[in-house]
Amino acid sequence: MRKEIKVESVGTAPTLSQAIEANGTVFVSGQIHADKDWELHGESVKEKLDVIFENIRLILEAAELSLDEIVKATVYVTDMTQMPELNKHYPSYFSDVLPAREAVCVKELPLGATIEISVIAAR
Repeated sequence: MRKEIKVESVGTAPTLSQAIEANGTVFVSGQIHADKDWELHGESVKEKLDVIFENIRLILEAAELSLDEIVKATVYVTDMTQMPELNKHYPSYFSDVLPAREAVCVKELPLGATIEISVIAAR
């Protein structure tokens, strides 16, 4: 059984779901450093991560989960030189074991964002 999870305070494209839960696993669509009105925020990698993880946190909270229940993350960046700073701050969003993760460099992201993160969380 699939269930859509939607949070009004997080922006979402009309052609996708913010998250889908299936059999106790929550798949969160990629989140960029933008607010619900699609305005980009953050200058530094840390500021961008704060926005992204707040969006993810709100979506997971609607599913009655937390960041610590993320088991897999995919990080998309437009420039791999962001990775050292990203790696420095990324662990601070978790209080337990870090999720499995990969980082992928892409040519572009929506709205000109430089970082996008999608996650999978499990009950």
